[in-house]
Amino acid sequence: MLALEGGPWGDAVAALGRELPKPRGILVCSAHWEAEGPFRLSSAEIPGVMHDFGGFPEALYTLNYPAPGAPGLAAEAAGLLGAAGLEARLDDQRPLDHGAWVPLRYLFPEADVPVVQLSLPRARTPELLLAAGRALAPMRQSGVLILGSGGVVHNLRRLVWQDASGPEPWALAFQTWVRERLAAGDTAGLADWRNAPGAAESVPTSEHLDPLFVALGAAQAVPEPIFEGWQLGSLSLESYQFA
Repeated sequence: MLALEGGPWGDAVAALGRELPKPRGILVCSAHWEAEGPFRLSSAEIPGVMHDFGGFPEALYTLNYPAPGAPGLAAEAAGLLGAAGLEARLDDQRPLDHGAWVPLRYLFPEADVPVVQLSLPRARTPELLLAAGRALAPMRQSGVLILGSGGVVHNLRRLVWQDASGPEPWALAFQTWVRERLAAGDTAGLADWRNAPGAAESVPTSEHLDPLFVALGAAQAVPEPIFEGWQLGSLSLESYQFA
């Protein structure tokens, strides 16, 4: 629903988009593309979008994000991953999922920046994703924005539909732990997130946390929070900018 009702989160992301230099392309890793085998990169000239969800208002299914694709950028990324010993394949059929196009609607509403999406391999570790981010880091230096889209805390089975005035205690404990590790530059500690307080409840499956490691590997820097907020007690909207 953030695509329709961005609220303060949407305002914060839009403000960031206005401050950023316009990139030559965007490489986005979303929680919503997991694939068997190697990394995959969307390489269609016009990727289009998928509405990969159900049970929402009809208006949500009419939304589009008609950004161009970038086959050359996808090939560039695949080459960097391959040079680091990480197999990557191009996929010219994959549209952008909502993990990609929802934040991009606020970051670059004109949809005039080419977009490539990176998958999460189903067999993965934080170390693998950090390595992928490090391999892709040269793209940042040549004007590509690398975006990790997920959620520090994301547990749909523990949503609080009534009177969710703030986060659940376990959710706040885990998010606070992540924020402290990021501020300290403790990448090794973050990679061991399963032993953090509240981890089991906050991250029942890792796909929403995992894009953070790609972004962290690409930046190799301490991030600056740009937004802190919650929905329904167990959905974190905390967002970061990596310098």
